Amino acid sequence: MAEQRFLVVRLSSLGDIVHTFPAVAALRETFPTAEIVWLTHPRWKMLVESSGLASEVWAADTRSLSSLRAILRRIREKRFIAAIDYQGLWKSAALPRFGGIPRRIGFSSETVREYGVPILYTDRVRCVQTHIADQNGELSLRAGAQRGSARFSLSISPSHAAGMQDYLQAHSVERFVALSPGGGWRSKCWPPERFGALCNKIREALGLRCVVNYGPGEEQLAGKVRDSSGTADPLLYNGDLGPLMALLRNALCIVGGDTGPLHLAVALGTPAVALFGPTDPARNGPYRVGESGAVPPRDIVLRSPLALTTYKRGDQPDPSMLDLEVDAVFDAVRRQVEARA
Repeated sequence: MAEQRFLVVRLSSLGDIVHTFPAVAALRETFPTAEIVWLTHPRWKMLVESSGLASEVWAADTRSLSSLRAILRRIREKRFIAAIDYQGLWKSAALPRFGGIPRRIGFSSETVREYGVPILYTDRVRCVQTHIADQNGELSLRAGAQRGSARFSLSISPSHAAGMQDYLQAHSVERFVALSPGGGWRSKCWPPERFGALCNKIREALGLRCVVNYGPGEEQLAGKVRDSSGTADPLLYNGDLGPLMALLRNALCIVGGDTGPLHLAVALGTPAVALFGPTDPARNGPYRVGESGAVPPRDIVLRSPLALTTYKRGDQPDPSMLDLEVDAVFDAVRRQVEARA
């Protein structure tokens, strides 16, 4: 019998990788001694390694010809029995195909994001589940997993944990609420001025500071949150992935939209107040294994009943995001904080 050897492809991004972990955990659970190699972008190598699900984690930059040549050579040398492409893009599907892997599992044309990609697969899975994490699980099932999702945990290095503790103490922050106002596109984001007003209410009513996490290019956004927060004095944080994981795990809860840090916080066990508008929480919302895509009780999802699902990217907050009032979001935060008292 041929040695069990799988190539898992999920190159990016943060939230999407988090929503792939349950499916790969199910694969690992079924094949505990198999060699599972996860191919991802260099930016996310540490995140994938923190899950402990892969025997090896390979990094490839698809914009670099030399990187592509090197990774294709490694794929050919490893002689995988199957590849599972959880991403569904031309760039992710082409690597197993040109790497000579005989069995290539991916989404069918009804599910895949880019037209024509399934032509590169030998097994095309037409998904029946709604949540993207469960759809990923359908690919694992096709690969032979006994179930579509399984529990996993993310490890944080002791140095990152200790460094974050020192950082918070240096800024006189103990118990806190994490805010993630950014996102890949502005139409699914809550306005920064409302995040600032929320900071103020949390400080006045609950006596808690907020830590505002922001990413590259979001300095102005974070500044607007701070400027709108009155005397709440939120701590603005922009750091690497390892320290960010330590920060999110320490938070009482996280408030954010459909964005990577929120999904990462959920994976770390932190309760969420998730603010949704144009994207559908049934497909992209907080996900905890065992809930079959339903919103877990520990997470609160707020979405306007008038919201229309669309994944069209815009540079202004969607009208449905403006329907979410500060008082309603604060009430959800209060319930999360009191539940952890």
